[in-house]
Amino acid sequence: MSYSTDDIHKKVKKLLYALTGITLADNKDIMISNRIDKLKRDSKYQGNIEDLLKLIENGSYVTEFINSFTTNKTHFFREDFHFLDLKNRALPNLAKSGNKINMYCSASSTGEEPYSMAMTVLEVQDKIGKRLNASIIATDIDTNVLQYAANGVYRYSKSSKEFPSWIKPSKYFKRRIQRNLSGEEILIKVKDELRKMLSFEVMNLNDDSYPFAKNQFDIIFCRNVLIYFSSSDQNKILKRLFSYLKIGGTLYLGHSENPQDLVNYVKRVGQNIFIKEKEIF
Repeated sequence: MSYSTDDIHKKVKKLLYALTGITLADNKDIMISNRIDKLKRDSKYQGNIEDLLKLIENGSYVTEFINSFTTNKTHFFREDFHFLDLKNRALPNLAKSGNKINMYCSASSTGEEPYSMAMTVLEVQDKIGKRLNASIIATDIDTNVLQYAANGVYRYSKSSKEFPSWIKPSKYFKRRIQRNLSGEEILIKVKDELRKMLSFEVMNLNDDSYPFAKNQFDIIFCRNVLIYFSSSDQNKILKRLFSYLKIGGTLYLGHSENPQDLVNYVKRVGQNIFIKEKEIF
């Protein structure tokens, strides 16, 4: 039986939702076609796409499928007002207790976001003259980007505006010039002091439970990932995450996201910055 392009796209959407909870809108056909081409390359499958999708349904090539259809757009200090709040309010307040500071970064992609969190921790540490015992768990569903993040090597441009004025990249990265056919390229690698603060783990935000303890985290970053889920699934994910955030802990959401049913349990203190005031149950 031969399937139409529309049938294949519907099958891809159904599979992606079943495996990840990610919902693809009807206007994503070009993107789906491009990702199907990527899936064929990455899986090195020689047969047709219909047969490959059947194999994925039965449990083969699942990792390649997920990695091909997840989006990984990010950069250092994206939406930098959140890192300013982390630097000027959240971390200094947490430092007063002297307790360990537990932080979580969901959908961490290639690592720029959790490394930005770690740099902010070290900036606060220098500012207050006191060592902060902080750790960051960073998760993503895409195994390729997690490996990239763990390697901690990035391309850098002198004209880059990724880093805010209060961050000196040379303080946190080793620099290396790489020569190739197109000329010179600057690579930067995270220093050990930064890297040892982080752990990278595979996790699906759409899972029914997460491998964390209740009220484990002081800080949760969940930014620019909820937009890939349906409204009802966004609500479920937020409630799940909320149970792992301590009372008084801070939740950071992306610029186009909102706390949904959490609105009566949080206090808004900035642009998509929320402090947990009480438990839902």
